[in-house]
Amino acid sequence: MERTRNLRLEAVVRELGLSQGRLAARMSVVAAENGAAELRNLTQSHIARWIAGVRPSGRAPSILAATLSQGLGRTVTLTDIGLADTEGPDPRPPQWSADTLTTLVDLGSTDLDMDRRRVLAGSAYSVAGLAIPTTRWWSEASDRARARTPVAAHTVTVQDVESVREMTAFFSRRDQQRGGRGAGRTALVAYLRTDVAQYLAGRFPSEEVRRSMTSAAGELAYVAGWTAFDAGEHPVALHWFTLATQLAEEARDAPLAGHVLRAMAHQAVDLNQPAQAVRLSTASLADNRYTHASWREKALIGVVHARALAADSRSKEAATALLQAERDLGRAQAGDDEPSRVWFFGEASLAHETAATLRDLGDLKGAEAAFERSVRTRALPFARTHAVTLGYLGEVQARQGHLDAAITTWTQALDAMAGIQSARTRDTVTRMRSTLSPIKGRGGRTAQDLDQRARTVLRDVG
Repeated sequence: MERTRNLRLEAVVRELGLSQGRLAARMSVVAAENGAAELRNLTQSHIARWIAGVRPSGRAPSILAATLSQGLGRTVTLTDIGLADTEGPDPRPPQWSADTLTTLVDLGSTDLDMDRRRVLAGSAYSVAGLAIPTTRWWSEASDRARARTPVAAHTVTVQDVESVREMTAFFSRRDQQRGGRGAGRTALVAYLRTDVAQYLAGRFPSEEVRRSMTSAAGELAYVAGWTAFDAGEHPVALHWFTLATQLAEEARDAPLAGHVLRAMAHQAVDLNQPAQAVRLSTASLADNRYTHASWREKALIGVVHARALAADSRSKEAATALLQAERDLGRAQAGDDEPSRVWFFGEASLAHETAATLRDLGDLKGAEAAFERSVRTRALPFARTHAVTLGYLGEVQARQGHLDAAITTWTQALDAMAGIQSARTRDTVTRMRSTLSPIKGRGGRTAQDLDQRARTVLRDVG
């Protein structure tokens, strides 16, 4: 088979100015620093074959990019060297073993490039192939990051860390108010692949600052994943979530890793992969991810575990998990030192997730009461979640034959969706119309008007 010469890689190697043999030797050193023992015996012939068009396998692309980055003093991405996963017709699933800095910049470039993002977003979502890493992988992640050679001259400060955390809080609040689509997400990703990537590539005056910055970057990558999830771009979200988990482990921030695995489990529940949701939610509760978390965060990962168990028809275990989540949230106090990533999780959030669990277990009356409690206690800034909760409440009301109540609730849901750009709210409207369709005739003119308005909302949001 005739191969196409990798001109991008050839140009970057030429820019570096090393012979192919010396580049291979340097790459072997970087591979050892990153725990990639399978790449310790690289030779000139490997580099020559890759330039000739043979694609390197496994971790080799990311290790090669990291080696070139160190040599050139700037971040070299997989796109720069013609090895980006999304350039082919069948994008690869995320991998735990990729170099985080290279992955961050390359994934950010993909997310900002509409054509490349469509290729990745259009690929098949499957978390089944994403095996939870071994215990050794988790334990060595921080050591691998600490051994990484800086490629930027900037010395990271405590103020830099605070800046990233402030931006994370801003983008998180915007996501709750406006949804994951639109310019806000673009700005978030651009900030990640430029400013944050430069911080991670810089020099750290202490291990504490390195861990703090890496944790802040991981949390912002999680927000990027959540916005992609909310936009309905699930394969993109899975890549961001995987990267966020890796950064959390490099920072030795076990509760953050648990928080991201919880989001991945939530995604799997929504996409009807209950067995994978149980696997991921179980991992989110393992070891220090749960024991070192705040009470509020324990409740959040616990209630998603309950939802996963319910989706997998494990009703008794789901009920037990719900009770534990309620106990955990009850122990949270206003003065607790809690991470900003759980600032939103309170009575309304727990009630929403509890209701969804009860609904999936077939307890529609209990689900209705819990959804109503969520609506009553939800704070105003959380517009998107409030709209989704109202949509779900209307659904369980209709399924119990309470059509008038459902129509009133669904009307409130459509009112609450004004200005929100979110695939999850769109899915809520689609479910609304599907539930209403077989019983619309019983609702008379009011039901028909609601259906027409729902059609208009779907058309307007695209």
